[in-house]
Amino acid sequence: MTDTNQASPVESLGPVLEDLFSVLEQRKRDMPEGSYTAKLLTGPQDKLLKKIAEESGEVIIAAAQGDIAQLRYELGDLFYHMLVVMVREEISLEDMATELLKRRPKQ
Repeated sequence: MTDTNQASPVESLGPVLEDLFSVLEQRKRDMPEGSYTAKLLTGPQDKLLKKIAEESGEVIIAAAQGDIAQLRYELGDLFYHMLVVMVREEISLEDMATELLKRRPKQ
């Protein structure tokens, strides 16, 4: 399913993820007071993992309902929380790229 009602030109996901990942790493370094991300990075791990489960469920519901706008929104939440887990556990985007490339079928 493709949503043809996009307001802006399509931007590649790679640079967006890299930028967000960089911001999350900065939050980990600086630990700004009142930052939701900083709380996720330093708080109980189970709280963060429960957010992953919650966001996954919301993705499933939006997809099942065929609500593309809501699905896009929920996927954004899931991407964010997954990246927070990666920063917390010190897994880089390059680590994930390597892992995913290993899974590609050999041509």
